[in-house]
Amino acid sequence: MTEHVVITGASAGIGAATARLLVKKGYYVTLIARRIEKLQTLEKELSGHVSIITLDITEKEALQNSFERIEQNRPIDVLINNAGAAFGIDKAQDANLADLERCIDLNIKGLLYCTQCVLPSMVKRKHGHIINLGSIAGTYAYPGGNVYGATKAFVHQFSMNLRADLLGTSVRVSCIEPGLTGETEFSEVRFKGDLQKVNKLYDKANPLTAKDIAETIFFCMNAPAHVNINRIELMPVSQAFGALSVHRDD
Repeated sequence: MTEHVVITGASAGIGAATARLLVKKGYYVTLIARRIEKLQTLEKELSGHVSIITLDITEKEALQNSFERIEQNRPIDVLINNAGAAFGIDKAQDANLADLERCIDLNIKGLLYCTQCVLPSMVKRKHGHIINLGSIAGTYAYPGGNVYGATKAFVHQFSMNLRADLLGTSVRVSCIEPGLTGETEFSEVRFKGDLQKVNKLYDKANPLTAKDIAETIFFCMNAPAHVNINRIELMPVSQAFGALSVHRDD
């Protein structure tokens, strides 16, 4: 039977690129996102191989009801927790609290809600794979990363702890942690539509692409059944680690 994959944040960027790749490889995919127009465009492009659900994953009750309906129609084999965002790049002392709360609600609570919806069935069937989209921001601190980086550190650690809890169930868990990635709306959202800042960030940087991340997800999914890829951290060659900062008094 064709494996069924659910992708959150599927209307653009990494989610859409992953949907296109998986359909090409023969999977059936359910796409979850907030923007119905973009979902409908993708549904038309991938006609017959996808279904779409317009949903905000931070709305717990609606989310739970939607996942119940999905499971009734077709058991979920793979959940790709791709939905996530950062809102602003201000330092913590200057940040907008509402933006920070939105980041927590989406990157932590939304991911948690989706995962909890699919785990009971996967454990019962002794079959399934949770793939979480983290970020190098969860490992390497930088000015303005504050709460966003903390949410991605949660994604990393939650993924590792899921592995411990799921020992003996045959359910796999992987965390994909990209560095600078283009072909997404991440920076446009983060810079609140300031395309000049977005373009400056990626200019001549040769960043990772949404397709690169989709290929990495596919690689994790297609490891032999007895192999669990715990974590993959990847960066473009143009990105590397910097020296620790030191402040010096005048």
